[in-house]
Amino acid sequence: MITKRIARWFDDRLRASSFAHHALNKVFPDDWSFMLGEIALYAFVVLVLTGTFLTFFFEPSSRQIVYHGSYAPLRGVSMSEAYASVLRISFDVRGGLVFRQMHHWAADLFVAAIVAHMMRIFFTGAFRRPREINWIIGVTLLLLGIFNGFTGYSMPDDLLSGTGLRIAYSIALSIPFAGTWIAFLVFGGEFPAQDIIRRLLIVHIMIMPALLAGLIVAHLAILWHQKHSQFPGPGRTETNVVGSKLFPTYTAKSLGLFFGITAVLGAMGGLLQINPVWLYGPFKAQAVSSPAQPDWYLGWLEGALRLFPSWEIRAFGHSIPNPFFPAVVLPTFTFGMLYAWPFLEAHFAADREEHQLLNRPRDHPLRTAIGTMAFTFYALLLLAGSNDIIAKALRVPVNGVTWVLRILALTLPVLVALVAFRSMKALRESEAPGLLHVPWSAFRHRSQRAESDRSKAELGSRR
Repeated sequence: MITKRIARWFDDRLRASSFAHHALNKVFPDDWSFMLGEIALYAFVVLVLTGTFLTFFFEPSSRQIVYHGSYAPLRGVSMSEAYASVLRISFDVRGGLVFRQMHHWAADLFVAAIVAHMMRIFFTGAFRRPREINWIIGVTLLLLGIFNGFTGYSMPDDLLSGTGLRIAYSIALSIPFAGTWIAFLVFGGEFPAQDIIRRLLIVHIMIMPALLAGLIVAHLAILWHQKHSQFPGPGRTETNVVGSKLFPTYTAKSLGLFFGITAVLGAMGGLLQINPVWLYGPFKAQAVSSPAQPDWYLGWLEGALRLFPSWEIRAFGHSIPNPFFPAVVLPTFTFGMLYAWPFLEAHFAADREEHQLLNRPRDHPLRTAIGTMAFTFYALLLLAGSNDIIAKALRVPVNGVTWVLRILALTLPVLVALVAFRSMKALRESEAPGLLHVPWSAFRHRSQRAESDRSKAELGSRR
């Protein structure tokens, strides 16, 4: 009785039971594509759990020692304490290699799920009013996720991560006027700086996770307040949501997804090798690893650096180095366009209305064409980040591969956009269930179809 009275006392003041009743009856759509965001969320949970474990054993120090650990090929080699601690995690800590690889796979999955989730939002128009704020939060999550991934795989102080830091230092130096100050501020001195690993650790385990967690909470809170968007269908309107209640159906499905993601990442951490730092050796300023590819979510930036011609500009008495254009201007333009897109589309389409029902890609051919063009362009940049591996596999000169990718990067995205635009218009006009069901005549230009119809009418009248 006392417990019941205490519970009623709290409920009378907090109204917790009414909130719980309302929350548990909240409806979520059943479409599978809405789970992409949850994959990113659960990958982040795995990242936090595995990263906490790894923090207990990682030593963020550039102090040089001689290795005498379990990995025989590197015994007697001079290396930093940071690199030696990563080797210790990999070979001496029970379960250390599984957790380290699980953490790395989770980071790749986290960014991949955000990208896939944002592509679904883009192609279905889920960024339109009133969801512009959540789109901005999503773009920021992507940006911070990429940056935190870079800080994470730069900490082991192996030759591959050292090469990546060298590139980052050069990019910072390429910024006109302020580049030298920015580079010294971030790295704590001239490359290779002694403080960079400790600074990377602070950013990686404290600042970035706090920002990511805060943005995720804000994203979910706004989603909860605004209710979920949904695809058009029977019984679905701008004022309702058709699907499963939060409890028990959606909760069971979501928990199953979490355990499934954790199990898959655990299996990948134990069975699929990723970032074998012991093969690269310790970082040495005078050496560069080859081939040297970053994780996939920075491959497009690496590809841009490799494809951009060796142009430099002199303006206002200063030289603007080559890396500035592909590594500073291009990312700034990319994320600037992502942030601005909801407002640009609303302006040019003169659409200020609220939208709860989503588009299909065919409903907005121009948006679909622009999206496929951008996707193709960045996919080619990602491919260009491995031009040396492609050249080696095909046994052709690297310069030849680079020129082919340069030409493709300028032409293929436009071609893909034209095909996508014509295909979406044909789907919309024919109302076919899928692209394979569209009659060939629907792909022709409207004037050509009108001329064909007139010819058929004239032929019928003569008969």
